[in-house]
Amino acid sequence: MRVFLGGTCNDSTWREELMPMLDDANIDYFNPVVDDWDDAAYQKELEEREKCDVCLYVITPQMTGVYSIAEVVDDSNKRSEKAILCILNKAKGDEFNKAQGKSLESVAKMVEGNGSKAFSDLKGLMVHLKEYDAKLANFPLFKSL
Repeated sequence: MRVFLGGTCNDSTWREELMPMLDDANIDYFNPVVDDWDDAAYQKELEEREKCDVCLYVITPQMTGVYSIAEVVDDSNKRSEKAILCILNKAKGDEFNKAQGKSLESVAKMVEGNGSKAFSDLKGLMVHLKEYDAKLANFPLFKSL
């Protein structure tokens, strides 16, 4: 299984926390973060979103733009079986304010309403990814549905 690691960049550390967990579970991933964002990096990201088994978007209070929200909603509409949203309300001492939290809860409900999954912590997310990985391993045809 391969997981696309979309979501908050900036000074967020969720990728550094999640990647060792994925490594321990023998789950492959694509990290789209690069030093020099250009059209080639963007095209590679689009390609990986298509071919990865899971398109994960982790949103943290370090978020400054909203494009990742658009991506997860788009994927939950187009590829609901493989889109996952994880909202970390607190990260690195920062926290979403009440209005942001309510808005993100609504986004999570929308994503789930489209048939995708939403989580609020990396541990619960990892439980799901391991179960999904086992399902793909035991039922390879499931991947093509």
